[in-house]
Amino acid sequence: MKDLRDVIQLVVLEKRDIVRSILFGFLAGISAVGLFASSGYLISKAALIPPLYALTVLIAFLKLFGFARALGRYAERYYSHRATFTILSNLRLAFYKRLEPHAPRIFQKYRSGDLLSRIVGDVESLQNFFLRVYYPPVVLGIIFLATIVFTSIFSISVAVVLLLGLVITGLFIPAWYSVKQRKYAHRVREARGALSTEAAEFLYGYRDLRIYQQLAKKKEILLKTADDYLDEEERDGRQRLSNHSWNTFVTLIISWVVTGLGAFLVAEGDLNGLFLAMLVMISLTVFENAAPMAVLPSHLEDSKRASARLFSIVEKEKVDKGIWTLEDHQAPSIKMSGVYFRFPDDEREALREVTLSIPEGSKTAIVGASGSGKSTLMQLFMKFHTPSFGELSVNGVDIRKLSEESVWKNSNVVLQENHYFYGTIRQNLQLAGDILTDEEMEQALEEVGLRFDLGQKVLEKGENLSGGERQRLAIARAFLKGERLWLLDEPTSSVDALTERMIFEHLYQRAKGDTLVLISHQLNGLEKMDQIIVMEEGSVREAGTYHELIEKQGYFYEMKQIEQNIFS
Repeated sequence: MKDLRDVIQLVVLEKRDIVRSILFGFLAGISAVGLFASSGYLISKAALIPPLYALTVLIAFLKLFGFARALGRYAERYYSHRATFTILSNLRLAFYKRLEPHAPRIFQKYRSGDLLSRIVGDVESLQNFFLRVYYPPVVLGIIFLATIVFTSIFSISVAVVLLLGLVITGLFIPAWYSVKQRKYAHRVREARGALSTEAAEFLYGYRDLRIYQQLAKKKEILLKTADDYLDEEERDGRQRLSNHSWNTFVTLIISWVVTGLGAFLVAEGDLNGLFLAMLVMISLTVFENAAPMAVLPSHLEDSKRASARLFSIVEKEKVDKGIWTLEDHQAPSIKMSGVYFRFPDDEREALREVTLSIPEGSKTAIVGASGSGKSTLMQLFMKFHTPSFGELSVNGVDIRKLSEESVWKNSNVVLQENHYFYGTIRQNLQLAGDILTDEEMEQALEEVGLRFDLGQKVLEKGENLSGGERQRLAIARAFLKGERLWLLDEPTSSVDALTERMIFEHLYQRAKGDTLVLISHQLNGLEKMDQIIVMEEGSVREAGTYHELIEKQGYFYEMKQIEQNIFS
């Protein structure tokens, strides 16, 4: 049960509803046994033509058992399902809290369709854990023990047969099928994940598939994946049906054995014939409670696999949870010393022996060819990742000790890819602050060259905005946030030169006295930077002011000459 450790811990939090559901489940089960047992006894007693008052008492017991069974079943369903929904809610909340620190880096390890399958499908699968795995064996055990004790009063032999039936139907058959079920459950879940992944890619890439005339091929792959999933589901269903059939067959055999053994005991004079029908009815009824055990193996394996897949997302990654926070409204300094970094499961070092210093309130540009490690540096500054080796400190504090929320709270960030929510321009700008006025938002839009109405619609992912408009809207959000650390990754790559110059003029005004880090592949307009760091293949090639690097006529100078030749 190691894979279900986290789920079990959440289950036991609902002690009150669990105890109530078990109590009423026992009441419903034992009332059903009592109802049929008294029915059998009533039939046998009526054959002897007893006084009417004797039958009246038995009929009253029948009504009592029937009422208790209905009440117990209703209450058991109510409390068990309430516990299940609460457990499911707690599970989602606990998983989200553990997933949140991994959010910035999670898509580097998992495909979006697979994540969707885990977060939705696997969580939904775990709703069966309490109702189908945790709860049935407990109720079954209590009902059977009570029934066996009652039966032993009339016949030890029949009680032993019932105990043997409990062992076979409650332990042996489920254990046997649990072993067989593992491979089927694994195949079904993997097939479901593959289907979710292919479906997500088909929807996300539909436009490009149409443009490149590959839609039919991708559709064929999707349909084949769907067929594979349906085949695995069919095999799993046949396995469950086989399990249930064998369980039912054994219960019928036990009832026949009880009937034959009871008849033999009556013939031998070891059992009063008046109780034979009662014992037979007990054997037929008590095994109704063993029916859930037939599907327990499949739900157990399903829950184990779902729990393992779900929590493996947050267990494989180790996140340094910082306890220190950055001081609000203070321009920070950043230092790196001998930093190495490698992405998970990647053989190549993304950064190698990087040493740099970004003083408080300075303006730093990081330039270099594509793939030189510029954006990786930005991810380390924002604590999306932490160095594999070496030291990275902010205001003299190791970034591993800093809270992620603190770093993000005190930063104005513009990434290469920024998300836009379905809604309005106003709602997307209000991510920077809930108390922003319309005047402040309109001014920020004007400074980045946008003539948008604040009520203008924004489609999902900003589909109705151009690339340049999306970048400028992201810069406007950074302007409105107004913190003292600016982290900008290619913020104007899709903007024309005149608009870019205007944006940088307003940027320098707003960032006056702040710490600013600009990543850019363009070398124009860097004269105002306090320092320029040139990256090449994950290392710092050279660093200095614009004029120092030009006079040095090194790598930066060569890049500048190439750029001028291209655009001249």
